[in-house]
Amino acid sequence: MDDPILTIEEREAINSGRWFSSLSPSLRHDILRCAFVKRYKDGDLIAARGDPPEHWIACARGAVRVSSTAVSGKQVTLTYVEPGIWFGDVAMFDGDRRTHDAYAHGDSTILCVARADFQKILAAHVELYEALMRLQARRIRTLFGLVEDLNTLPLRARLAKQLIHLVRSYGVPNLDDGSQMRIGLQLAQEELAQLLGASRQRVNQELKTMEREGSIRIEPGGLVVLDRAALRRISEADI
Repeated sequence: MDDPILTIEEREAINSGRWFSSLSPSLRHDILRCAFVKRYKDGDLIAARGDPPEHWIACARGAVRVSSTAVSGKQVTLTYVEPGIWFGDVAMFDGDRRTHDAYAHGDSTILCVARADFQKILAAHVELYEALMRLQARRIRTLFGLVEDLNTLPLRARLAKQLIHLVRSYGVPNLDDGSQMRIGLQLAQEELAQLLGASRQRVNQELKTMEREGSIRIEPGGLVVLDRAALRRISEADI
């Protein structure tokens, strides 16, 4: 059963989101007033490719795995939406059906705004148009950066950049050594490889090399980043 109220931690994740926190207090209030909460277990389908655009969505806890299915039937992960990030607004404007599947990755909480309410908020707050344009511009810049990295950087540098991003979004300080950061998002090496457009075997080789160099530690439950500065040097080495 859905809990109609965000927890303190979930509300903080929404309010501290870089984009959402830049909005005026009155706009943030109206968005949250119209939003409702849905909770999902790991692997639950949130939205399917071909679904009509019924909701504007934000992740409040856990992660949302955005994926597509290849002709062979294999599911390919494109990205993970972290807490504080809003998505699905493009479909709110053009009315086209969803282009990808969205699944809960770990136990997750999402915040939904119905399309009708989204339109009402737009009508009441012209500010939202410009804010969404800024959001789209940031996404396009990020997309161009990813395409550039894919075509110009070796896998080692791309992997280092991805690990830095995961630490920034999901890093949990090690209780014994605060300089060490555990990546809280549980990713199989196959899933990490999909994000990088590489094979699991090659990613595994690069991870083991980074572990030997002392940049990371591979544990059964995931990855621990030991030296973020070293990862930055790796990510910039071939730029």
